[in-house]
Amino acid sequence: MQNWFHIIPKNTGLSTYVWIIFCILPFYFIFRSSGLMEIISGVVMILVFFLSYRLSFIKNGWPVYVWVSVEMLISIVMTLFFGYVYFALFLAFFIGNIQQKGGFITLYIIHLTTTIAAIMSGFFLHFDLFFSQLPFLVISLVGVILLPFSMYNRIKREKLEGQLEDANKRISQLMVMEERQRIARDLHDTLGQKLSLIGLKSDLAGKLITSKPAAAKKEVNDIHQTARTALKEVREMVSGMRAANLQEEVSHIRQLLNAAHMDFNIEISPDLGNIPLLVENVLSMSLKEAVTNVVKHSQATLCKVMIQQLPNGWHIIVEDNGHGMGNDTTSFGGHGLKGMRERLEFVNGSLNVESTSGTTVHIRVPHPVQ
Repeated sequence: MQNWFHIIPKNTGLSTYVWIIFCILPFYFIFRSSGLMEIISGVVMILVFFLSYRLSFIKNGWPVYVWVSVEMLISIVMTLFFGYVYFALFLAFFIGNIQQKGGFITLYIIHLTTTIAAIMSGFFLHFDLFFSQLPFLVISLVGVILLPFSMYNRIKREKLEGQLEDANKRISQLMVMEERQRIARDLHDTLGQKLSLIGLKSDLAGKLITSKPAAAKKEVNDIHQTARTALKEVREMVSGMRAANLQEEVSHIRQLLNAAHMDFNIEISPDLGNIPLLVENVLSMSLKEAVTNVVKHSQATLCKVMIQQLPNGWHIIVEDNGHGMGNDTTSFGGHGLKGMRERLEFVNGSLNVESTSGTTVHIRVPHPVQ
C-alpha cells in the first residue's frame, strides 16, 4: 500500500489532528492508572499495536491477517483494562483498505462483533469511565460500522477511475496512431507511384537531353504533368481530411462552460462564413485554447466570447472576470499562449492579451492574400 499516512489515516472525514489525538490518548488512559506494571504493559501494547498496524500495510498474504489479529487483541485488552476503545477506528480504516471481498467481510464482522462485546463488557468493569465518554463511544461505534464500507467503496471507485483514465489515454494514443497510419497509406498510394515515375523520367530526360533533345523535352513535359496531377491529388486528400470547424467548436465550448458551471455569453456575426480551411482550423484551435484557459486558470464566473467578421479579416474576443494575470508577465507565455501565437503566425494572425481584474484575449486573422 503506501507510506507514513497509514498511521494517521486520511480521507476518512476526520481531521488529521483528530487522529493525532487518538494516537496520544492511549498514553493518557494508561498513565492515569496507579500500578507501575500496568503502565509498562500499556505502553508496550501501544507500541506493539502501531508496529503491527504498520506491518499490516506493508505485508501481503496471510501475514496481514496475523498482524490484524494482534491489533484486534490489543484493542480488546485496551478497552477492557484501560477504557480506551479508539484503536477500533484505526482497525476500521485498515479493514476498508482490504479489497479482497471475502477477507473484507470476515474481518469486518469479527471486528464489529468484538468491539461491541468489548464495549458492553467495559460498562460492567468500568461503568463510570465508560459512561463519562458515552458520546465518544457512540461516535466510535458508528465509525466502526460505516468507515470500512466508506473506505472500501472509495478505494474501489478511485481504482476504477484510474483504470478508465488509462483506458481513455490508450484509446487516444491508438486513434492518433491509426490516423497517422491512414495518412501514411494515403500519401504512399497518392505520391509513391507518381514520384517514382518522375524519378525515372528525370533520369531518362537527362540521358536524352544531348542526343535526342525533342524526346527529352517530351519527357520533361510528362514530368510537369505528373507533378501537377500529384499536387492536385494531395490537395484533394488534405481538403477531405476532417479539420476543426468553427461552428462545431462554438458548440463544444458551450458544453465546456456549462460543465464548468460558468455563466457565458457568445456572440457570432451573422455574416460569418466562407472562411478558408486553414484559417478556420487555426481560429477554432485558438478559440478552444483560450476558453480552456478560462476554465482551468481564471477562477472566473463569467466568460464572454465574440466572433466578428470584419472587412479586413476575423476577430475573436474571449473575456472573463477572473483574477487575471496580475503583474506576472511570464505567465503570458504560458497556458498555451505561445502555441496559439505560433499557430496564428502561419496565417499572419496576431494575439493580444489584456489582463487587469480579468483577462481579455484578442485573436485577429486578416484575409489571406489572393
